[in-house]
Amino acid sequence: MRRGKIAWVWLLGITLPCLLMMGCGKRVTRVEAGDQTQVYHRGNGADPSDLDPQLITGDIEHHIVSSLLEGLVAEDPKDLHPVPGVAERWEISEDGKTYTFYLRKNARWSNGDAVTADDFYKSYQRILSPGLGSEYNYMLFVVENAEEFNTEKVKDFKQVGFQVIDPYTFQVKLKNSTPYFLSLITHPSWYPVHMPTILKFGKMDERGTRWTRPGNFVGNGAFRLSEWKVNNVLVVTNSPTYWDAKVVRLKEIRFYPTDNQDAEERSFRAGQLHSTYEVPLTKIEVYKKQYPDLIHIDPLLSTYFYRVNVKKPPMDNLKLRKALAMAIDRELIVEKIRRGGELPAYNLTPPGTAGYTARAQIKKDFAGAKKLLAEAGYPDGKGCPPIEILINTHEAHKTIAEAIQSMWKENLGLEVTIANQEWKVYLDTQKRIDYQVCRAGWSGDYVDPNSFLDLFLTGGGNNETGWSNKEYDNLIAEAGRTGDQQKRMEVFQKAEAILMDELPIIPIYFYTRPVLRQPSLKGYYPNILDLHPFKWVYLESTPGKKE
Repeated sequence: MRRGKIAWVWLLGITLPCLLMMGCGKRVTRVEAGDQTQVYHRGNGADPSDLDPQLITGDIEHHIVSSLLEGLVAEDPKDLHPVPGVAERWEISEDGKTYTFYLRKNARWSNGDAVTADDFYKSYQRILSPGLGSEYNYMLFVVENAEEFNTEKVKDFKQVGFQVIDPYTFQVKLKNSTPYFLSLITHPSWYPVHMPTILKFGKMDERGTRWTRPGNFVGNGAFRLSEWKVNNVLVVTNSPTYWDAKVVRLKEIRFYPTDNQDAEERSFRAGQLHSTYEVPLTKIEVYKKQYPDLIHIDPLLSTYFYRVNVKKPPMDNLKLRKALAMAIDRELIVEKIRRGGELPAYNLTPPGTAGYTARAQIKKDFAGAKKLLAEAGYPDGKGCPPIEILINTHEAHKTIAEAIQSMWKENLGLEVTIANQEWKVYLDTQKRIDYQVCRAGWSGDYVDPNSFLDLFLTGGGNNETGWSNKEYDNLIAEAGRTGDQQKRMEVFQKAEAILMDELPIIPIYFYTRPVLRQPSLKGYYPNILDLHPFKWVYLESTPGKKE
């Protein structure tokens, strides 16, 4: 560890004695040194499961990958409205179904290759390839024949609505007019990948090859991957080949796996981190009262819920699922446990999402839950096999699971156990649907109810519950074809009513994002998707005027 720090400061052109003695002989903290050298130290929740943009599903990975790659369209740092990325401009047809993107000719991959329309064409062919099994391939299903190619109803990719007009002109034809399309394509599933690098380390549709490792990864973003010590640190450095390199002020971002919240908070307090992934539940009130300038409770378009394996007894019993959902005291969880301004959730989609608030909601009803449990065949919990809640390693998830364990015991007489797995193992278990009840959370990829409700389509890559409902599928498809926004929202109301009636999920609360941030972290704006384009972030060693 010590040798790594010495090497790092010499690379920055600063001698170690000079760095350590900045400020009247006082040993400086990692944060103070980073402020001087534009090195951002960031708590990132856990070690990433992968860096392949077409395979990742979590925000832990998203934050890293968004620094390494850039899509056709990027995001404004303040309100996330679409701004030019690799495409310097675009045209939209009168019917809203055809988008023509004009790529900038100075966009480069980190190995110096030009970024061309063919790169996007082949990248989208890869994510839609059935063999890759991308959980996020459905993000491209708005494109003409994309779903049909993925499900092998269409064999020739040339029939899919992507066309290379020339090396710097790329056209996309949609099934229907999609008002949120430009926001949709800022998601990592729409990022380009460097196909020659992927083919160097395996087949086009092969998962888990070494192309994502340091020294192999070729990206087109504002930063490039320089180091990845598993369960220690992942480092990205600013890329000289990035087309807009002149605006990038950070020299380096160091992402630390911080699944222990207490240890992360101690690191922040000791000046080792500029920002945390979260805040320990026991410390939120302390910071709010004593250090209000350091804690930020930001809004978030996100829902905390439990997935339920509807194929595995006894969770295949709908009345049991309803009893479990009704026996949770969500107000207690948000007010006494979370204490970060969260709202109790009685449905999946956060209220006010693009003007939509679900009417169908489950309710808290302990007496009604006991009655349903008896109707399910388990009066006072008798005869019901133990129920296991699967969580990933995280103190807050454990605390919440213990509270729900107690509620189900007290209100229903059920025996409940808690299983804990590391992030990568947990993701794999969830993907295989090898659980009874599983902790989950979902943040909108764009501001629209569809970003939540299309999760639970039959066979969807992020469904992971075994649940299927043909009427629900048809309603989500109908919403995709409906141009009238008021009618479209009514279709979503019907779909969410089915979801809340059959309960392959148990909503618990709507997130906020309590985090700790050093005052020196600038260009970092709160927003409901918790996305912060790092090309605009910088560090200010002397606090200046408020932005």
